[in-house]
Amino acid sequence: MELHQQGQLQPAQALYRQVLELDPRQFDALHLLGVIARQQGDAQAAITLISHAIAVDGAQAKAHCNLGVALLDAGRADEALASHERAIALQADYAMAWSNRGNALRRLGRLDDALLSYQRALAIQPSYAEAHCNRAIVLQDQGRYLDALGAAEDALHLKDRNADAWFARGNALHCLRLLPEAVESFDRAIHLRPQWAEAYNGQGAALQRLGIFDAALDSYDQALALKPDYALAHYARGNTLRSMQRKDEAIAAYRAALAHGDNPETIAFALASLGVGDTPAVLPADYVRSLFDQYANHFDQHLVEVLDYQTPSYLDRLIRRTVAADQLDTLDLGCGTGLCGPYLKAYSRSLAGVDLSQQMLDKAAERQLYDSLARDDLVSYLDGQHDAWDLAVAADVFVYIGDLAPVFTGVHRALRAGGHFCFTVEAGDGADFVLRPSNRYAHTQAYIERLAAATGFQLKAAEALTARQENGAPTAALAIMLQKPGGQV
Repeated sequence: MELHQQGQLQPAQALYRQVLELDPRQFDALHLLGVIARQQGDAQAAITLISHAIAVDGAQAKAHCNLGVALLDAGRADEALASHERAIALQADYAMAWSNRGNALRRLGRLDDALLSYQRALAIQPSYAEAHCNRAIVLQDQGRYLDALGAAEDALHLKDRNADAWFARGNALHCLRLLPEAVESFDRAIHLRPQWAEAYNGQGAALQRLGIFDAALDSYDQALALKPDYALAHYARGNTLRSMQRKDEAIAAYRAALAHGDNPETIAFALASLGVGDTPAVLPADYVRSLFDQYANHFDQHLVEVLDYQTPSYLDRLIRRTVAADQLDTLDLGCGTGLCGPYLKAYSRSLAGVDLSQQMLDKAAERQLYDSLARDDLVSYLDGQHDAWDLAVAADVFVYIGDLAPVFTGVHRALRAGGHFCFTVEAGDGADFVLRPSNRYAHTQAYIERLAAATGFQLKAAEALTARQENGAPTAALAIMLQKPGGQV
């Protein structure tokens, strides 16, 4: 046991085995051999050995706790949770079991329950740095980035050389767009754990957002040297190479990501944005959801202050000029954080929003303008709507959808007779829609007009506008107003 505590695993392992030669049912030798197996990365051997120890003496909380950790390593989260709960039943003030129970709950997607479990661990042992760190990870998963930062720093105040806490701090800082601080935090994590591919990848992502592309590439290369099959690092490396206009290398990186198991749909649209393969009809829902979940906390500031985003006010003026009635039932498609809400509320008796990103919807709810908010993709949501709305609005939403026919059909069905459909697209030329290197679609006016006619809409207005300023250049867009025939709206 002394050798084990010193980290000399192989000599300790040999002595534990000698004990078992003398007494095959010696609890501590079985249990601690299992702990060593887990430390060496052999979860199955750990499960077998610790289970044998529990068969000898099932009243030892520490064995159930260590079994739970090994089960979680093996991907058996339900069984891990049961083991930790057995440990707690045997020893209610076992802080480590409460914290490890939180880890199992997190793996099962029960994030609120996981937080409660970490809080119970900290109530028992306030100085438990690992529980603070685990809490930071769950808060990050929930998009509560400022809270996650605070929890990571609580861990570091207790244990400065905690690599996991530095990594959690870096992730929170990245999502808060405190990018130089994130780079430094990832660097601290790497200093403490030099063979950590995920920390190099996080550092690369922060450097990429800072526009320090050569350094970002170096971080991704370090990650891949440690973990050659790391699909996310191959994909992120491709994004950086694309930003550097190194098209052929970017294509090779995306293909490497695909070869190592990345989502084929995600890679198809990344390649399509570089002109390789067919243009997908829509961006992958998981990509859009993840993008905006991370974007939610600084979405409004970035659009309005950095990109000079004017679309909501422009559409408001177009609606006021075109739609005579007020007291409308209005649907905000892809409502995001609700930037259009203050405008739409002025002439709406009811206002509903739908979006893929729960983090965006949470921000929209804070405005207290919407009567209902739904997390869904547009087509699925519209499938259940019939003659329900007077006005449907989609501000800067169709840049994430190429083929607009299903949306037009759904909106036409959802609108009452005389209802209006107001939206923007980035202005394209040539093909009906193209996926640009920005990962956004552009549509031609001719396509919009042809699709509107085929769906049964009448075109009431089509106006050019500047959607945003990006990289110092204006982005040309179109603001469109369509009407479903009949009625007086």
